[in-house]
Amino acid sequence: MRTGMLSVAELVKQVEAGTLDTVLVAMTDMQGRLQGKRCSARYFVEEVLDQATEACDYLLAVDVEMTTVEGYAMSSWDTGYGDFVLRPDLSTLRLVPWLPGTALVLCDVEQVDPAGEPVVASPRQVLRAQLDRLAAHGLQAYVGTELEFLVFDDSYEAAFRGGYRELTPANQYNVDYSMLGTARIEPLLRRIRNEMTGAGMYVESAKGECNPGQHEIAFRYDEALVTCDNHSIYKTGAKEIAAQEGRSITFMAKYNEREGNSCHIHLSLRNEAGEPVFADSTGDQSTLMRHFLAGQLDCLRELSYMLAPNINSYKRFQAGSFAPTALAWGRDNRTCALRVVGHGPSLRFENRVPGGDVNPYLAVAATIAAGLHGIEHRLPLEPEFHGNAYRSHRPRVPHTLRDAAQLFGDSKIAQAAFGEDVVRHYRNAAQVELDAYDAAVTDWERVRGFERL
Repeated sequence: MRTGMLSVAELVKQVEAGTLDTVLVAMTDMQGRLQGKRCSARYFVEEVLDQATEACDYLLAVDVEMTTVEGYAMSSWDTGYGDFVLRPDLSTLRLVPWLPGTALVLCDVEQVDPAGEPVVASPRQVLRAQLDRLAAHGLQAYVGTELEFLVFDDSYEAAFRGGYRELTPANQYNVDYSMLGTARIEPLLRRIRNEMTGAGMYVESAKGECNPGQHEIAFRYDEALVTCDNHSIYKTGAKEIAAQEGRSITFMAKYNEREGNSCHIHLSLRNEAGEPVFADSTGDQSTLMRHFLAGQLDCLRELSYMLAPNINSYKRFQAGSFAPTALAWGRDNRTCALRVVGHGPSLRFENRVPGGDVNPYLAVAATIAAGLHGIEHRLPLEPEFHGNAYRSHRPRVPHTLRDAAQLFGDSKIAQAAFGEDVVRHYRNAAQVELDAYDAAVTDWERVRGFERL
């Protein structure tokens, strides 16, 4: 067991010794955030451990501001905003080093009635359903997510008061791969690395990125569900650690006109014996990998919403920005949406479409669903792309959330993979964001129209 992970026996022992007093009981919402309760450790051991706990089902039917909105079948004023069950997945139980005396457990979301049925729109359950489909083919997915963020010297409170304008980045210039640039904020980066290690994660490295104050901390790949769990915990924890240091972090896909925050997703498959299956006996792409990649290309436009779920997500897709615009695959080609990397047993592909705002469970579920579409229909893989895909005539990533939501809502592939209830639920989530954006008056409009029009 990795450092920081807890068995139930170890949890009980620490609770009895008084070294643990709080257990965070959390689920992941549609925006990829952790939501839940801070339980006393004694109550968790005596009650929640065996009987689970409950939370209002509006947690999967609100917008990013936690505002109740219309259009959800599973939760509304008409249904009375009842509860659903948070069932702890004890394999996720761990210490939270950045909070004293605290442990955390992630939960699966179940219906109260009929008891034990999964809430299909819960992101963790959406991913579990695709992993079950993959398992029926004798396959399991291994995933790594590379999550970039911007660090500012301003606290979250100061950033809020200033309308998130004129913030001071932690670095003043491009520090991509710069040892000096990372050294300038090493106390914060080191805390995040070490405390994520103490929460059961395997940190590989940290590096600077292009946008002033932009950095990335990379973690070792793992089973798909484990990686997505760790991703969500890391994203929350990094913000909490930054706040403790008087700084702020954003993972939004596009903060300014410079490079956006990406979340490249690396994925490979193994068989039931745990053997990698993306490489053939020569070390090149296996037939299975070719079908899986072909499925990505065939589905990517229709499933882009699950990879890029916000208005802001689509502003990241700019030519020459290291964010993809063209739906193509290439070997070690960062201008393509799909980049094949590694050799032999490490052969895998990188989906470069998601940004830092992505919900990892939904993005990985979409990637697996697309691959299964390719495998089940034995789709042929087109030749690899050579050169600058930004200048190609290849099909493009949808230009806006409006385009992506329409494609997703109309997609027969999405309906077949996720079911009508899930597609309708997330199509409504997209419409909620679009309606909010259409009603907003922006700074851009004021600057252009206040005096000049």
